[in-house]
Amino acid sequence: MTKPIVAIVGRPNVGKSTFFNKIAGKRISIVEDTPGITRDRIYADVEWLDHKFTLIDTGGIEFTKNDPMLKQMRAQSRIAIDTADVILFMVDVREGMTSTDHEVAEMLRKTHKPVLLVCNKVDSKKREDDIYEFYDLGLGSPIPISAGQQLGLGDLLDEVVARFPDRKGEEEDGDIIRVAILGKPNVGKSSLLNRILGEERVIVSDVPGTTRDAIDTPFTAGGREYIFIDTAGIRRKSRIDDAIEKYSVIRALTAVTRSDVSILVIDACQGPTEQDTKIAGHIRKEGKACIVVVNKWDLYEKKTGTTEEYKRSIKAKLTFIDYAPVVFVSAKTGQRMDRILDLVDIVAGSAALRVTTGVLNEIIGEATLMNQPPSDKGKRLKIFYGTQFGVKPPSFALFVNDRELMHFSYLRYIENQLREAFGFEGTPVRIVVRERENKGGV
Repeated sequence: MTKPIVAIVGRPNVGKSTFFNKIAGKRISIVEDTPGITRDRIYADVEWLDHKFTLIDTGGIEFTKNDPMLKQMRAQSRIAIDTADVILFMVDVREGMTSTDHEVAEMLRKTHKPVLLVCNKVDSKKREDDIYEFYDLGLGSPIPISAGQQLGLGDLLDEVVARFPDRKGEEEDGDIIRVAILGKPNVGKSSLLNRILGEERVIVSDVPGTTRDAIDTPFTAGGREYIFIDTAGIRRKSRIDDAIEKYSVIRALTAVTRSDVSILVIDACQGPTEQDTKIAGHIRKEGKACIVVVNKWDLYEKKTGTTEEYKRSIKAKLTFIDYAPVVFVSAKTGQRMDRILDLVDIVAGSAALRVTTGVLNEIIGEATLMNQPPSDKGKRLKIFYGTQFGVKPPSFALFVNDRELMHFSYLRYIENQLREAFGFEGTPVRIVVRERENKGGV
């Protein structure tokens, strides 16, 4: 399920990073009195009252100065605003209302998104009376808090989660397959999408970073509906020196979350890299079906057995997504491009597959007969029964006599038996082990 995004914006030095750190539960943003100290995109996954969301901290918005760094900070704040579902506009009650506050308010009104006006540094009764001037910003009732003293944070978060969008319709729409196209810059993601679509609908350039935004493109083929999400390339953090590009990474990671299938594109001549491993880890963490597309295969020097050797290398390096099928293509020549949509259909179907409890337990029973469960100090693991409790990815619960007896290797064996029986190509399989007493039956 897609996590809502909440962006914190405002002038420099109003306490955005202090608030962010309190909510995130750890010191992530640097907090200092120097305006503009938060120059990078900082984000964290947080939870409030069973609502999970992504909180984004931003550098300050300043319109009155032409400093290049402040221009970058304005740009990244605008991207965060564009990405967000809910916007927290933070002002400083001690400094009072400024012309910049008015300009930011005007900008936020044009977004037509939920905006909460947050008056920070209200740490005394006297300060509570100072919030009323901010009504002039035209953004509704100011919400008083003190991030430093943790006052009013709970009330503010209640207001935040109350404004989250209702995505039930999006989740229930099972007919449309959402596909995120991911990878490092300049591996050919946009060219790949254009070849699939059969037209030039995404800008293609040899300059890394051309695609800044995550672009949703509806597409119909063979009676199936798709939404392809072309994303900005994800670079190594040490090489991200452009604030705008850092926000593009958020969009790419968010695209994974709201996709049904993630396509990880690799440059054949470069091979899988450390950064590809990190992207693969995020795909696995989100429980997404996946395809590895090795692009520019026409440029790779081949010999007998090259394809299988290359595939083994990918499986070894991208262990997080060893379940993903690998296809070798050339977006430039069209080589094997027709395989991509076929694989998207297959892995999306695998991710949504439901297994009846009866058949599931037959497979588990056969598996335990072929390979006896492990034992420790005379006590043997017993699997009473299993049940499927979710899809996307397929998720199963095994009820056992003692969880401590379930070795990782045996759990992997059970997963492999399920894959052999039901396919599950291109999707992770989640298995949780639950303990129950054996009372003579199930």
